Amino acid sequence: MTRRELLGAVAGASLAQAAEMPRPRAGRVDILPIGQVKKGMQATAWTVFEGTEPEAVPIEIIGVWKNAWGPKQDIIIGKMGGKAQRTNVAGGMSGSPVYIDGKMMGAVSLRLSVFSPDAICGITPIELMLEINDFDQTRPSDARLPQGGSQQARLSVPSEMQQVMSAPYMVPIETPLTLSGFQTEVLTQFGPMFRQMGLNPVQGGASAALQAAKPALGWEKALQPGDAIAGVLVSGDMSMTGLGTVTYNDGKRVLGFGHPFFNLGPVSMPMSKGEVLMVLSSAFQPNKFANATEIVGALRQDRHSGIMGVLGEEARMIPVNVKVNSLGENGNAVKNKVLNFNVFVQQKWTPYLMMVTLFNSVSGMNDFAEDTSYRFNGMVELSNGQKLDLSTIQSPSEAPVPASMQLAGWWGDKFNRLFLNQISMPDLKRVDVSVDLIPERRTATIESAWLPVSEVEPGAELPVKVYLRPYRGGRLEREIKLQVPKSMAGGQYRVVLSDADTLNRMQNMAGQMNRFLDVPEIVSLIRQERTNNRLYATLVQNRPTMFVDDKTMPNLPSSVLNVMQNGRSSARSYLAAPETALAEVSIPFDYMVSGSHSLRVTVK
Repeated sequence: MTRRELLGAVAGASLAQAAEMPRPRAGRVDILPIGQVKKGMQATAWTVFEGTEPEAVPIEIIGVWKNAWGPKQDIIIGKMGGKAQRTNVAGGMSGSPVYIDGKMMGAVSLRLSVFSPDAICGITPIELMLEINDFDQTRPSDARLPQGGSQQARLSVPSEMQQVMSAPYMVPIETPLTLSGFQTEVLTQFGPMFRQMGLNPVQGGASAALQAAKPALGWEKALQPGDAIAGVLVSGDMSMTGLGTVTYNDGKRVLGFGHPFFNLGPVSMPMSKGEVLMVLSSAFQPNKFANATEIVGALRQDRHSGIMGVLGEEARMIPVNVKVNSLGENGNAVKNKVLNFNVFVQQKWTPYLMMVTLFNSVSGMNDFAEDTSYRFNGMVELSNGQKLDLSTIQSPSEAPVPASMQLAGWWGDKFNRLFLNQISMPDLKRVDVSVDLIPERRTATIESAWLPVSEVEPGAELPVKVYLRPYRGGRLEREIKLQVPKSMAGGQYRVVLSDADTLNRMQNMAGQMNRFLDVPEIVSLIRQERTNNRLYATLVQNRPTMFVDDKTMPNLPSSVLNVMQNGRSSARSYLAAPETALAEVSIPFDYMVSGSHSLRVTVK
């Protein structure tokens, strides 16, 4: 018998032996310490290739790679056979449990970077994964931990392995981030950011059960070792889930992945089952294509060596309702769609997910065109009863960023400001959004203004005519009546006709300068912002205004200003503007207004 025939016979015997093994179940398990792992051992991994039932995959142990996962954190190197030999080490296999003679050794978690001719995988030792439970004081009660760790043997990776490597390093298996109900444009625009975080965005599906965060019936028997597991970022009419494999289940707590999801540490994220449609075979980027199914618990830890979730627990999400209306030329709604979904709560991810979901909501309409404008109205309700009412119009311009992305960025910025404060986490109850798609470019630039008189009495009404130039249209004329305060002293003043950005600039800068604003102060600042679908007229005086946190201190005497500036502490930032607004009025303007113009007026 030739060497090739002998190797083929051994591989065939290993595959037949693996096929005869019963699939692992939740509950007590013996552990094979890494110190007992030897080159040439025959192991078995369990992972789902199609449907929901995991299949056995033979693995030949090549050796232990010392300190590969970090200081004193070794990785076991193996060569996968069976179906994995054809598919290669695919995204979604992360966490596939590996056993030798019925003892758990670890979880498949790494692969060679790209173009490996063999299905070479890295296995995270189960000891590292069990450490995750220490953070919650929830070590699986039936787990048998290895003894005598200081006497563990270490094996170097043999030279034969180095010869089969196409790149001399291992990387975590990319987690397939399955997007269901999302447009291809979303993957194009936001895909690079996901890939930078080790996630591979792919289009997929989700069952109707993935609508709410409450665990489905039968969660007690869910997520057996080898099953598909998913962390849920968005659920409902659109969903976003990260897929991996269950490594261990003690009957209540579940370990998976063998590497971090986002490495967030303590986390509260819905955890669901999965159904694998197929595994895409590739030497470059093999991946599982799967649907997320019922939510059965909540992820509580996202650590360096894996994730940990608790069956039956619920992770709270933010319910979002989005209504998108397509308007005809007469301004009436010709069709609409209503979307309901839930968003994962986390200070860095919630703003980003709000932005992605809004962009997706307005991008998937047949009524979309290059010159479509977006009229937006939104409400954010906090659990303490506070509400934020927000509105804007975003319209195409000559900038390379499309209006839909500008709208999504504007929306995401509001949540960034709420969630990234350094004092406390906001507690959001719900979010309602309405977006009108207007089939034209709705922009208007302030061109000029005119006053019928140059002198006025205190308390008089000052009519101001403003002329604006829309995109490819005739000049628009509006009149704003500005009330002059009765207490105004005689002298020279300015009337400023402007857009919202001009008036918001100083106050926004003051808010950004203070790193210690709490949620109520941020809510107050956002409420004070002017909106770009109104035209503003402001009567200003040449006296300084001080902006402190969310407060505006107008018309300050120079002596007071000097005291404040000289006595300020490094932790509290003040910002001064040279002028004070004595009166301000605005009128609704169903355009995205830009520009400014000023006039001189004398008060007698």
